Amino acid sequence: MILTDAEILAAMDRGEIVVDPYDRDCLGTNSYDVHLSKHLATYCERVLDARKHNPIEHFEIPPEGFVLEPQINYLGSTIEYTETHATVPFLEGKSSVGRLGIDIHATAGKGDVGFCNYWTLEISVKQPVRVYEGMPIGQLIYFLVEGDVLTSYDKKGSAKYNGKSPLPVESMMFKNDF
Repeated sequence: MILTDAEILAAMDRGEIVVDPYDRDCLGTNSYDVHLSKHLATYCERVLDARKHNPIEHFEIPPEGFVLEPQINYLGSTIEYTETHATVPFLEGKSSVGRLGIDIHATAGKGDVGFCNYWTLEISVKQPVRVYEGMPIGQLIYFLVEGDVLTSYDKKGSAKYNGKSPLPVESMMFKNDF
């Protein structure tokens, strides 16, 4: 079941959902709009290795915007810091963003109960497109969970993305045993 605007507000009042900064105008019928921060990153190497740490280079979107290019994997982040303690958050791109040919996540659109952080975006584009800090980039949809959660993400020892950071975070795949 997806939370409605009224249920999102009630969950916020109970402290089960946190959005900071919060803007009532960003609350939709059953979602909350999030925005692109000024922080972007790209990998330093062209060939990435899943078993090794792949460093990234951070940079900021200038006031005149930044042109994203096809064939480059950009990492971005949301302006909003979020917490979800009783629901599963899903981040989906806004339709206006998709119509510009921008994908905001390759595979990681679902968070976990207990996810407390800024969202790292896995951005790719179909053709060159100029983006700006603060532009609406996605929407969070909250799903109810059924049953008890034994270990929330923020308490999970093996969680690789618990370090609070407004900067995009590179893949931590190399921390897995395989």
